[in-house]
Amino acid sequence: MTSQQQRDALHRQIWAIANEVRGAVDGWDFKQFVLGALFYRFISENFTSYIEAGDGSINYARMADGAIPQEAIVDAVKTKGYFIYPSQLFANVAASANANESLNTDLAAIFKAIEGSARGYPSEEDIRGLFSDFDTTSNRLGNTVKEKNDRLAKVLKGVAGLPLKFEENHGDLFGDAYEFLISNYAANAGKSGGEFFTPQHVSKLIAQLAMHGQASVNKIYDPAAGSGSLLLQAKKHFDDHIIEDGFFGQEINYTTYNLARMNMFLHNVNYDKFKIQHGNTLENPHFLDEKPFDAIVSNPPYSVRWKGSDDPTLINDERFAAAGVLAPKSKADFAFVLHALHYLSAKGRAAIVCFPGIFYRGGAEQKIRKYLVDSNVVETVIALAPNLFFGTTIAVNILVLAKNKTDTKVQFIDATRENEFFRKGTNTNVMEDRHTDRIIEIFASKENEPHVAATVDQVDIVGKDYNLSVSAYVEPKDTRVKTNIAQLNAELKTTVGNIDRLRTEIDAIVSEIEA
Repeated sequence: MTSQQQRDALHRQIWAIANEVRGAVDGWDFKQFVLGALFYRFISENFTSYIEAGDGSINYARMADGAIPQEAIVDAVKTKGYFIYPSQLFANVAASANANESLNTDLAAIFKAIEGSARGYPSEEDIRGLFSDFDTTSNRLGNTVKEKNDRLAKVLKGVAGLPLKFEENHGDLFGDAYEFLISNYAANAGKSGGEFFTPQHVSKLIAQLAMHGQASVNKIYDPAAGSGSLLLQAKKHFDDHIIEDGFFGQEINYTTYNLARMNMFLHNVNYDKFKIQHGNTLENPHFLDEKPFDAIVSNPPYSVRWKGSDDPTLINDERFAAAGVLAPKSKADFAFVLHALHYLSAKGRAAIVCFPGIFYRGGAEQKIRKYLVDSNVVETVIALAPNLFFGTTIAVNILVLAKNKTDTKVQFIDATRENEFFRKGTNTNVMEDRHTDRIIEIFASKENEPHVAATVDQVDIVGKDYNLSVSAYVEPKDTRVKTNIAQLNAELKTTVGNIDRLRTEIDAIVSEIEA
């Protein structure tokens, strides 16, 4: 069995267990318990591996809580960001879960203690509230304490049974399992699924676009971080040292914000290498002291409402002032674009998923396009195939911004052709590595290619009233079947003649029979 077949088999087992432990509860509503338990197991094994440090004579899980010296606790929190006593380890709690009549309150106390261990240390903000969505008193677990404990024990036992070993796989399988679960929950969650998870194949393309040609970047940022999948794709597909100062993101949904922080830990990104903040990016932006960023990736919500002109101070905000106009109140798309541009370094590149309408509509959006084109920061616009994302079937675009362009040209890529740029999937379409590689190849070359890519001068865009739609510059291939009318008429004439002959023969046969 190949490693991919082994991974696929593991994923099937993980999903089967996730479905079994939730019982009749909706998977979307139950996701935080399965994901939280997986995270709890990971940090327990991660911490145990750190304490034992490969010394076979140490068995941390069997040590007494009181045997841990205070200096060891302090050193651990400074290094790992948190502390877990032996009695609080996932393995010990899971082992006695079925017989523990106070499991729900014990778990709540353990989670509070783990978060509290970081209080007063640099990791405090990164650890605080991590388990807040793992509500051990939730009615989703049952109506009575016994029902809650039974369901919690089932979750812990199910996650304990997953064949994952931190020390053997350096956390890779844990991270993959977490991403797999998030992806499946998103795929089954309808529209809301797309709000917190970008499919891995699209994330990979966006990360490659943002980091293309950069030997190293200072840090990478996502202003609408979701569960952190876009940021982590950059880590997965590039050497660790290329991202020097870590991963930054802001997320408005508190549950998703927690998922993103867990996702970082599960992919072995230590607390001092990431900063994920909770809040409204457009109205209360973080990381103004951290900018600029050499790489920015984002899949912001499409056409979401924001304050816009209702807040007269926003027009003076440094992020929006240069454009001279605010994005429409009912369509904040360009507000996210201008926010990203403001955070982008002089050598950096931003790759942002955008709703297609913003590239051709008039009014304020046209004025913002004019600002972007006249400022010469639009590098490429890529039209993707429809139905690539969870929760929406629309064909979105990727806008690539760069502040270090050496010419005034803009590239347009039509990546909507089936087989060349995507394949049909069961529920959604899929871009495989060969498809993303093809797009990156075209992006890097900037060469014109009939029906696929066109690199045009700024003056051509001005002549089209700053329309940035790919279809305005790349002529689609005519896939209609061409018909030779003369040949068709000849074939029809032959067919009619054959029908007349057959009728004559049939009439003759009928006459003989009647005679």
